[in-house]
Amino acid sequence: MPKYYEYKVCGYYLYYTSHCVIEAMHVHASDRKLTEAGSAKFFVKKDGETTIENEGQLTDREIRMIREFIKDNYKEMYMKWAQKSDNGFYGE
Repeated sequence: MPKYYEYKVCGYYLYYTSHCVIEAMHVHASDRKLTEAGSAKFFVKKDGETTIENEGQLTDREIRMIREFIKDNYKEMYMKWAQKSDNGFYGE
């Protein structure tokens, strides 16, 4: 599973799976095995705002903090995403 960062953000790894690069850019958040089951899923728009598809096991506070982190770092995260996917931001 490619991680956006090697460290956890708000207690969660931010990653994507190699088979999910067929979708628009998004971020999974999981503190367990890096699988889609039980993880939260944030689709990232071209301005860094997110749309959440699945909250997983995250609290409202954790969701807010991860959204803020993505907003602050989405350009750098997109560079990693673009190495594996030809799909752009959500809503393009």
